[in-house]
Parts: sequence; structure tokens; C-alpha cells
Amino acid sequence: MNPAPGRTLTPGHIARFWSPLAATWVMMAFEGPLLAATIARLAEPKLNLAAHGVGFAIAILVEAPVIMLMTAATALVRDGHSYRRLRLFTHGLNLLATLLLCALLIPAVFEPLMLGLLGLPRDVADIVYGALWIFLPWPAAIGYRRFIHGVMIISGKTRQVAAGTACRLAAMAGTAVALAAFSELHGAWVGATALTVGVCSEALAARLMGAGAIRRILARTPAESGVAPLSYSAIGAFYYPLALTSLVALATHPVLTFLVGRARAPLESLAVLPVVHSLSFLFRAVGLSYQEAAIALMGKDFEHRRAVTRFAAGLAIASSVGYALFAVTPLFDVWFGTVSALTPELQEYARTPAALLIPLPALSVWLACQSAVMVMQRRTKAITMATSLGVAGIVAIFAVLAWGLGWVGATAAFAAFLGGRFLSNLYLHRADSR
Repeated sequence: MNPAPGRTLTPGHIARFWSPLAATWVMMAFEGPLLAATIARLAEPKLNLAAHGVGFAIAILVEAPVIMLMTAATALVRDGHSYRRLRLFTHGLNLLATLLLCALLIPAVFEPLMLGLLGLPRDVADIVYGALWIFLPWPAAIGYRRFIHGVMIISGKTRQVAAGTACRLAAMAGTAVALAAFSELHGAWVGATALTVGVCSEALAARLMGAGAIRRILARTPAESGVAPLSYSAIGAFYYPLALTSLVALATHPVLTFLVGRARAPLESLAVLPVVHSLSFLFRAVGLSYQEAAIALMGKDFEHRRAVTRFAAGLAIASSVGYALFAVTPLFDVWFGTVSALTPELQEYARTPAALLIPLPALSVWLACQSAVMVMQRRTKAITMATSLGVAGIVAIFAVLAWGLGWVGATAAFAAFLGGRFLSNLYLHRADSR
């Protein structure tokens, strides 16, 4: 994983270790555009794109308790004892996340939330309800495969992680194409089924491909790993701020969905929200994938921090430049018109939000590097504070732009998202400086 003591960590070494993780995230990022393009070509595209955006936002929010298990496994699993402790912890979190989704499916909970709080039209809410039933296996599958992926990363098996995600993408795409061609399901239900089949396939592939790494971890004792036995209280103290961070971060999409529904041009904004988000995520995924690589490569005493940070700087510039090519050049019409199949009307609603997000991929790389340092220092509460500040900033900026200045909901949402991310970056920069 790391070079031998006394040797420099080269950009080539970093690239070889990180690139499979980047491929993993990029493949996951392709899910959004592929599904949005599929739904846009089925019946009632505006209605189903809006329902898909809401349903997926809720599914993402429900998975919040388990999303940081890969980071936890990368940082904490070193031997059989820590593996077993964190595995049991994982099962408990998976059960909790599944029960949360079940609670949302109770009609007495669902209808006031969707029709009252979110203000969705009845036809959109009905499609969302069916999609959430389809998403029921989603949180547990996500949690389990992220735990196994963390074990694989710390064992240096990043290529197997990417191979598992390739299985996920193939299963998802195959399911989407088959259902679109041979069923009469709502487009949002096609999307939910494809995503669920994909993550379940990836969880199974991760367990099969990670078997060798798991055996080696299980055979190692705490004495051999050189770390103290891991207690449940230590896991809780480490993980609680990370879980809170993911809850706050993943709440961003549902919060924006709620806010957009009460701003100018709500249905059009809800329709373009998942399409613009999917394109930006495709390039932000490069940064998100760097966090676990930085944790694994930075070194126990941060001896490789300079090399890891220098590599991140180049990565940040490249990712934002790549995104800009699709946001402000003729490739915009190719992506949003030909690939995503948006109508000319919806393309115009997407144009300004897409351009606003050009700095976001670079900020994501910066945030990943900052978060890796905080995790290595066991200062996970700082990550929580940064994320909370970012979400508060999003709400405040959106209120000014949408309700104060009358901006279109989608434009105000993505401008607020960019501002909130910058606040998070700034907070972690100050925390690291201290």
C-alpha cells in the first residue's frame, strides 16, 4: 500500500492505488445520467423525473447511517478482533436504516410528509410511494458492501473494488434496459428497480472478491497488528460524528428538493434537479473517491501528506475543467439534449445551474483531502461541524436567492449548494490550520 520506509510516495504510486477507486465512483456516477436518460424516454417524463428525484433523495437520506462504514473500516479494521467488532456494528446500522425506510412507508407518515411538507402533487407522490417500496433492500446492501470495500481498500485490493462496481453498473443497466423495453412500469419505478438490483449485485460481488482479504484480516491478532483491541465504545465515539456528518450531508438533496418545490417553476426545477446533479456528481466522484485513498496513503505519521496533497491539487483542477467542458461549451446540448433527452424547455432551465457548479468538483477534491486528515487525527467532530455549517449555508443562501430575489428554484438551489460547500471547505481549512 505505502512505499517502503524511507522511500518517497510518487504520483505514479498514488495514481495506481487511487485510480481503481476513482473508476468505482465514476461508474456509480454514471448511474444517474443513464437512469435519467432512460426515464426521459419513457411515458410522462417530466412527472417521472420529478418522482425519481424525490424518491432517490429519500433513499439516499435513509442510507445516511451506513454511508461512512467504508471510511470506518479503512481507518479501524486491522485484525480479526476489530473486523468482527465492526462487522456486528455494521449489521446493527443496516437494520436501523432499513427500519427507518419501513417507517416512511407507513401511510400516516408518508402522506403528511409528501403531500403536506413537500407539497408534491398526488400523482407524483403515488409514484414516489411505489419507488420507496422497491428501495427497501437498498440501505442494508449499501452498508454491507461499504464495510467490505473498506476492508479491501486497507488490504490494497482496490482493483477488486472497481470490479465489483462494474458488476453493479452492468446489473443496473441491464435491468433498466429490460424493464424499459418489456414492462409498463412507471419510469421512476424502472429507475428504483435498476438501482436496487445493482447495489445488491455489488454487495454479493464484494463479499466474493473480498474473501481472501477477509481471511487474512481474521487470521491477524491485535498483537500482530500493533493496535489496541477495538471496543464498541471506541467504535461509537469514532463513528457517531461520521454518521451525523453523512446524515447532514445526505440531507442536502432532500432539503433542496423541499425548497425547490416552494420556489419559482417548481415542477421544471424538480425535473432538471436530478439531471444536473448527476452530471456534476460524475466529476465530483473523482474527489469523493480520493478520501479513502488519502487515508490509506498519507502515512501513520503524515509522512506522505505533502505528496498526497500535491496530487490532489492537480486532480482538483482537472476535474473542474472536465466538468466545464460539458457545462459551458456545445457539449452542453449533446449531454442535456441528446444523451439526457431533456426537452428544449427543460434544457434552458438546466443551463444556468450547470454553469454555476463549475468550481464544485475542485472543492470536492479539497474537501476529501481535508476530511482524510481529520479522520487520521480522529477529529471526526470537525467534519460534522463543517458539514452542518455547509447545510445551514445552503438554506440561508437559497432563501435569499429564491424567496428574496425570485430566482428559479433549480438555479437558486445549485448556487446555494456551491456556497454551502465553500463554507465547509473554509471551516476545515481553519480547523486544520489550528
